[in-house]
Amino acid sequence: MNYQHKDLAAGRWSQLSLIEQMANIGSEVERALNWRIKNNVDYTQKAFERSLELIDLTLENEKNYAHLQEITRLREAIVDYFFGANQFMSSEGSWRSYFLPFTYASRKNH
Repeated sequence: MNYQHKDLAAGRWSQLSLIEQMANIGSEVERALNWRIKNNVDYTQKAFERSLELIDLTLENEKNYAHLQEITRLREAIVDYFFGANQFMSSEGSWRSYFLPFTYASRKNH
């Protein structure tokens, strides 16, 4: 697989806590949302793909086993929001609200 986050895919990702992983996923989702607002389809797509890559790395991490259901639902909902029919009725605000606590907690812990 051709990873955008090569150093993370090489093992560094598994060294991060789940909170840090979710904050990083949230950063890519934020980028996708911001590019979507600016109607830049190409950059939206790239940020979206990077967020999926990070979600997939999170799913592969065995220490996150207890959270697999939430993470797989997150992946499903993000795909639905950006490139599906938005059956979950997500919004830009709901995504920002979902990821904000992870970003805050991650920064607080450092």
